[in-house]
Amino acid sequence: MSIQSRPEIRLLDRRTPPHILTLVLVSGLAALSLNIFLPSLPSMAAYFGVDYALMQLSVSLYLAMTAAIQLVIGPVSDRFGRRPVMLGAVGVFLLATLVAIFAPNFAVFIAARMVQAAVATAFTLSRAVVRDIVSQDEAASMIGYVTMGMSVVPMVGPVIGGALDEVFGWKASFWVLAGGAAGLLVLVWADQGETAKSRSASFGAQVRQYPELLRSQRFWGYVGASTFASGAFFAYLGGSPYVGTRIFGLDAATLGFYFGAPAVGYLIGNFLSGRFAMRMGINRMIMAGAWTTTLGLLLLAALEFAGLSHPALFFGLTVSVGLGNGIMLPSANSGMLSVRPQLAGSAAGLGGAITIGGGAALSALAGWVLQTGGSALALVMLMVATSALSLVSIFWVMARERRLRQG
Repeated sequence: MSIQSRPEIRLLDRRTPPHILTLVLVSGLAALSLNIFLPSLPSMAAYFGVDYALMQLSVSLYLAMTAAIQLVIGPVSDRFGRRPVMLGAVGVFLLATLVAIFAPNFAVFIAARMVQAAVATAFTLSRAVVRDIVSQDEAASMIGYVTMGMSVVPMVGPVIGGALDEVFGWKASFWVLAGGAAGLLVLVWADQGETAKSRSASFGAQVRQYPELLRSQRFWGYVGASTFASGAFFAYLGGSPYVGTRIFGLDAATLGFYFGAPAVGYLIGNFLSGRFAMRMGINRMIMAGAWTTTLGLLLLAALEFAGLSHPALFFGLTVSVGLGNGIMLPSANSGMLSVRPQLAGSAAGLGGAITIGGGAALSALAGWVLQTGGSALALVMLMVATSALSLVSIFWVMARERRLRQG
């Protein structure tokens, strides 16, 4: 679809596609739910009387549940529409957040935390909505602008969460999430028009289309690039609270300040994606992002190996993770959605499930490595390895395309 044929969009008009502001805010809530409370993990572990490694499950199990939900959310939204699924997801998140606040023990809290993952639907549906209304390269550009807007949230979220923890305790962060969910439920109701114009005959018919995606080497290449690039960030999420508090001795407020460093890079990277994706094409953008992250992490590993370990260096150089991800992920997402455009929702869900599932595993692995006596260098090397695999994935896509062109 060309830019001229894009549907008219009006804010707070349910007869038109959602305004970009709505997509940014709903995706931002999903991002905030992942990281606002991370500086509070040590104090939450003390509150519930559990080890840090067990408390860290509030991140890894959340990610695992997100992956499971995304396996079905794409086909569900292709079948029933983007609007009702988005409304339901935000409503469920609001209820789960209230349960988490009043949880009497760790078991109830972690169960509520897993149900909170419903809001991660916003990531899948925002990409699917964009792909519903624009072409592949323009989708990469528009997704870049959407994620650029929402990237402000993870940049300030840990700072806010750390400050709230210092003054009011860990529950304050969850009250912020509950208030945001209530407001966004009203906004989505008033603004998000339906964009999925064609509907599958049944949910089963949608699920049966997964093999068509799974047989596509191009789909796997883009999913691999997305999964391994995101894996470096998820390993950071799982391990950096431990590095900050146990290795560098930072308090919650200071850790929150440092923790948002990758989001600064993500903001810049998404701006660059929005600015250059249509001009450079998605494969070159993915390659540029993968190299940015890998080289930045190699430099950090070299400094750690040389004994130059300091929180400013550690968190400062993780900006490269956000920068690289911001450059590449909009294009990787657009690529996987464009393999079979008629299956945009299913591709977003399946690709998201694989990406987030890999992230959950790496987040848990990072927590385990550090809990068993690992150093900051061990976490960095894990991130280097996953980022390097994202380079391998996009090399595979580009090499295959060259072979096809040569006949």
